Amino acid sequence: MSYELFYWDGIQGRGEFVRLAFEDAGADYVDVTREPGRGTGEMMRLMESTVEAHIPFAPPFLRHGDQIISHVANILFYLGPKLGLAPKAEAQRWFANGLQLTIADFIAEVHDTHHPIATSKYYEDQKQEAKARAAEFVTNRIPKFLGYFERVLEQNPDGGGHAVGGGASYVDLSLFQVIEGLRYAFPKAMRHYEPQYPGLLKLHASVKSRPNIAAYLASPRRLAFNENGIFRRYPELDIAP
Repeated sequence: MSYELFYWDGIQGRGEFVRLAFEDAGADYVDVTREPGRGTGEMMRLMESTVEAHIPFAPPFLRHGDQIISHVANILFYLGPKLGLAPKAEAQRWFANGLQLTIADFIAEVHDTHHPIATSKYYEDQKQEAKARAAEFVTNRIPKFLGYFERVLEQNPDGGGHAVGGGASYVDLSLFQVIEGLRYAFPKAMRHYEPQYPGLLKLHASVKSRPNIAAYLASPRRLAFNENGIFRRYPELDIAP
């Protein structure tokens, strides 16, 4: 039974955190809106359905048989054990879910650097507010979140450079994507901060070298970062801390 991922076509966005798990595991999945004959229309019909009992509020969401699961952390909590990307111990699984929810908070703050007033308005309509929000994000929020995840890596009792447990998990893959996105959107800031977080850099390199991830990154399935996604490169927002 194929997994069906529903997310906006043309951007990595939040859907990329789920794609990385599928790709690393070599799972059989369909990126629905990128499929000829299906596209965004099928996703919108499901979201706007008047008969589906479990309608999702927004993408990404997953359909697996009769099951529909929305929200990145919720999707990965469901997929992790099935794809071999979650710890076996229940307590560690809940901790992994908490880490993924913290990543979700971080991603929301990344988004708000370029859309601090309203998602319905263009970036150009809120540039001054975006500069103020991005300055706060670069100065205080990047080190707040990255410092936390660095400590998580340092204090993992199972070691091995993983976020939770003794093996790779979906949290490791998501932290890789966070670093990739920050490097794209805030290269100046990241050049300043990266030396402070050797554990995260080691984790990033380890994930990037995983065979299935390396193949995915080199393939056309990996969409490029662009200024329609969550991580956007606006030079005026990338300040030196």
